[in-house]
Amino acid sequence: MNPFLKSAFITTALLSSFVLLNSGCSKKTVVPPDSTATASEGAEMNGGNDINYPPADFSEDGIGGEESMDPYDGQSGGNLSFNSEADKQSPEYQRIHGRSSATFSPVYFDFDQAGVTYDMQPIVASNADYMKNNPDSIVVIEGNSDERGTNEYNLALAERRAINVKEYMVNLGVSPTRIRTVSYGEERPLFTGNNEADWAQNRRADTIIE
Repeated sequence: MNPFLKSAFITTALLSSFVLLNSGCSKKTVVPPDSTATASEGAEMNGGNDINYPPADFSEDGIGGEESMDPYDGQSGGNLSFNSEADKQSPEYQRIHGRSSATFSPVYFDFDQAGVTYDMQPIVASNADYMKNNPDSIVVIEGNSDERGTNEYNLALAERRAINVKEYMVNLGVSPTRIRTVSYGEERPLFTGNNEADWAQNRRADTIIE
């Protein structure tokens, strides 16, 4: 056979085989992700709890736990009405006012801390505004702690809490002669449950008109 024809024949055969092989291969199908799927992870971080408890984000050993919740959103009272002395002894009233006079709001503290936290600053400012708008009012700030720790330690901790709230109000323009402080430590718990929610309520400084 002519060498030229032989080369052309081999080339044609190779091309034909290539075409047949490609036509026999099926195309891969790309399946798009299910657009109806929804991610539920983290969708209910608050656990459906709509009660504005004060911060409860530290365990006994001081290691951070769940995210703290804002104890005061400017609407703590909601539509609740407290008219009688019996109403003012109710847990609902005490969770809003602590032992503070009705014109003031309590200041809550993190576990084993005496500093006024960022979320509590508007509350102290509001209490100070009342004092400045009512120049004849005199108050006592009562410091409290939860039951964990020694009695002596908790008295000192609660005293620092009361003093820090007083100093904050003084820095906002309230005369220091109109504010005195007292520490009760763990001696006067408002809530007696052995759980973090009740302990958080007891880490508190109340402002009371004298």
